[in-house]
This record gives sequence, structure tokens and C-alpha cells, in this order.
Amino acid sequence: MLRRYRSFRVHLASVKSGQAAVEFAFCATLLLMFMCSAIDFGRALYDLQVLAELSRQGSNLASRGTGTPTCDSLCTSAADLLAGDSGLGLSTNGRVIVTEFSQAKPAAGGSYTVVEQTLSPPGISATSKVAPSGSGSVVIAGAPALQTGQKLYSTEIFYTFAPATGIGALTNGAIGLPTKLYDVAYF
Repeated sequence: MLRRYRSFRVHLASVKSGQAAVEFAFCATLLLMFMCSAIDFGRALYDLQVLAELSRQGSNLASRGTGTPTCDSLCTSAADLLAGDSGLGLSTNGRVIVTEFSQAKPAAGGSYTVVEQTLSPPGISATSKVAPSGSGSVVIAGAPALQTGQKLYSTEIFYTFAPATGIGALTNGAIGLPTKLYDVAYF
């Protein structure tokens, strides 16, 4: 009787070790998927923060009015953003659109006239969300009223986001990671 009890106990222990291995495999797979998704989500948030800073810098540069004889301030601003060391590779994975606005009658959030729009060479194809036609007048909600002689500058940056992990690439779009990031700043 004692002998049967021992063999049953050994058999039961071997069954439990197989069960533990299967449970570990399921848990490790889920944890790996969550970790890879968290890595890609964190990278997307970081890239959005970099885009926000770059768009602010672009509008600030354009508002300073410094240019060269061959390239005005908008062109210089877009070129500086592309040439900068942001780590994103905007010249191949992005597009910068800098627009200058004026206002005939000062009214907050009123109609603004597009004075000029500069598009960077297309690393990706994208059109402006603020002034899609690149000319005419547009309404910018929440924008301030401009005084006579003042200009409003907007810098839009489009960027193609590529996940770093294989799981992020498989679930791109399914877990909410966008394939194209966008930011705009006004100055």
C-alpha cells in the first residue's frame, strides 16, 4: 500500500510540473505582448512630445523673420526643422508645413488670410489641416485677434510612426497606435 502511495505521489508531482509549464507559457506570452505594446506606446508618446516641441520652434523661427536671399523666413524655418537633429528623420519620414496668416479686421477666431505657405520636400505626402488650399481665407477657432501689421504663423508637422517591436507592428492600429502622427503650433 505504501508503495502505491509513493508512485501516485510521484505521478501527481509530474502532472503538476507540466501544468506549471503550460501556465507559465500563457503568462509569459501575455506579459511579452503587454511589454512590447508598452514599449511602442511609450515611443509614440515620446515622438508626439518631440513633434510638439519642433512645431513650437518652427513657428517661433518663422515669426522672427530671418531668412536668406534665396529662402524667406518660412522656407528657412522648414529647412531648419528638417536639418535639425531631432532623431525622427523628418526629411524621409515626415513633412513640415509653415503658414503665415494676416487678418483684415481684428476679431478673435475670425477669418484669417493666408499670406504664404511653405511645404517641405515630401518625405511623406500630407496636406495642411489648417489651410488645405494654401491660399484664401480660413477660420482658426480660438486664435487671437491680430493688430494691424501683426502676423500669425502656424507650423504643422506630419510624421510616419514605425513600431520598434514585432508585436507592435502586428497590432499597429488595433491597439490604438497611429501610423501618422501630427502636431501644429501657432505663434
